[in-house]
Amino acid sequence: MARLDGKVAVITGAASGIGEGTARRFAEEGAQLVIADVQEEQLGEVARSINEAAGDEVCLPVATDVRNSEDVQGMLNAAVERFGGVDIVYNNAGIGRNEGNVRDCPEELFDRIIDINLKGVWLGIKHSIPLLEARGGGSIISTASIAGLSGLSGIGAYCASKGGVIALTRAAAGEWAAQNIRINCICPGGIVTGISGFNQDPEQTRAMLSRIHPVNRAGEPVDIANAALWLASDESTFVTGQAIVVDGGWIGVDARYDDMVQNR
Repeated sequence: MARLDGKVAVITGAASGIGEGTARRFAEEGAQLVIADVQEEQLGEVARSINEAAGDEVCLPVATDVRNSEDVQGMLNAAVERFGGVDIVYNNAGIGRNEGNVRDCPEELFDRIIDINLKGVWLGIKHSIPLLEARGGGSIISTASIAGLSGLSGIGAYCASKGGVIALTRAAAGEWAAQNIRINCICPGGIVTGISGFNQDPEQTRAMLSRIHPVNRAGEPVDIANAALWLASDESTFVTGQAIVVDGGWIGVDARYDDMVQNR
């Protein structure tokens, strides 16, 4: 319960889903937090809940549009002003939409997905580097996706944005490894969040997602939060430049082959 004692973490996209789950998990492990999102009211409720559970003001909400450089800098500066520095940055904010095929995807939707999912990560890495250098190192984590590793029909822009996050992670990790700054990303499978896009009913979403994972269940935000916790902690100090897949076996196991064997 103290794996992040003395650490200051900044988490984007924290008003719900993976970001909220990770913020709660990090707080349980002793971190002080700045959480960020464009959903200001919902973000404030998450911060209040975390502070009540901690019995202290350990979590500061900061309304942030990750597409905006000044917003990202302001979010990070708030962590320095409130808690004295930054040790962990989790670039988690992202969107996904039913785009249609590559031909039919509207250009404005493509631009929006790339701006939030990829440029937002780039800005988070770019502006956090000086602060982590000042601390003698730290951990940068970003949310990619198995969609960045395997082409999925109907979400080409999303696939492109998440593939970009993986490539950016590897490039940046090489640039800053000697400065003790670890840069990794997580590739979730199907997680029960609003971004999953399958259904607004969480139970129906769980039922649908359970069918595409060999482990026979949907992923939950805490599954990704636990992976992020390991990457944020000192337990992973020999790990950088990695795309950690947390997907219940989705891309590691060919379920079509299993079906063929079972049904032959």
